Amino acid sequence: MRRIGLEDLLVSPEETAALAARLSRGGVAAIPTETFYGLAADPRSRAGVGRILALKRRDAARALLVLFAARPQLEALGVMAPPGALERYFDLWPAPLTVVVGLRAPIPASLGAPTLGVRMPAHAALRRLLERLGPVTATSANRSGEEPCIDPDGVARLFASEVDVLVDGGRAPGGLASTIVDATVDPPRLLRAGAFPWPPESR
Repeated sequence: MRRIGLEDLLVSPEETAALAARLSRGGVAAIPTETFYGLAADPRSRAGVGRILALKRRDAARALLVLFAARPQLEALGVMAPPGALERYFDLWPAPLTVVVGLRAPIPASLGAPTLGVRMPAHAALRRLLERLGPVTATSANRSGEEPCIDPDGVARLFASEVDVLVDGGRAPGGLASTIVDATVDPPRLLRAGAFPWPPESR
């Protein structure tokens, strides 16, 4: 496992490009989010997604959520939504709010489903990284059924050589996981209560 500080990564175009290339080849990284550390792979990489499922010791029944930094990244993933349908969520993002949207076609991260959970994270440095890497998966860094890791040392102990790169952003806040809302139905349906209040409070 290679360990690099998040800020060190952000100031090095070479390091960022190397990480992006590794993920595109099926690599896996651990990254800090606004809740826990997550396991990141290219959501379009069957090899990367498969490695994460194996790391978590989880079956292929639940799709992996995906983090993104800008709207064009959703289009590149094949997100399909009527004009204006996502505007209410862009008014709420960045936030610990995962929104299930439709896809033109399944991708590896969706595990065969025509839908995908996406989130613009409330972690400014991570968003800067995602602007350069593109969208990544971010299922919590833990074995299935165990507590998610909130500090990089815990990630290093748990996964050791199983993860290629540990992006060290210090201790994550922990607390509740992201709220998950199904936006493929009207009105949107709450799938998991979490760190973001739903229905949303007025901003």
